[in-house]
Amino acid sequence: MTGTLAPAKQLTAADRCDRCGAQAYIRATLPIGGELLFCAHHGRQHVAVLRDKGANIQDESARLSSTPSKATNDER
Repeated sequence: MTGTLAPAKQLTAADRCDRCGAQAYIRATLPIGGELLFCAHHGRQHVAVLRDKGANIQDESARLSSTPSKATNDER
């Protein structure tokens, strides 16, 4: 068995921040087992310390700045 982690599933709207309950965009998988979920705001506050302690970080906060597709004006 290798020390690699299985790929984590993408976070969904059902995944909530453990600090405030907002939608989670960051998952920290702890080296002792378990995981913590954070919104982008709380993730920025905690991710550096968690990474220093060996946590694997899955950061999907870039999805917040992606541009949604424009709707067409076919209804006119």
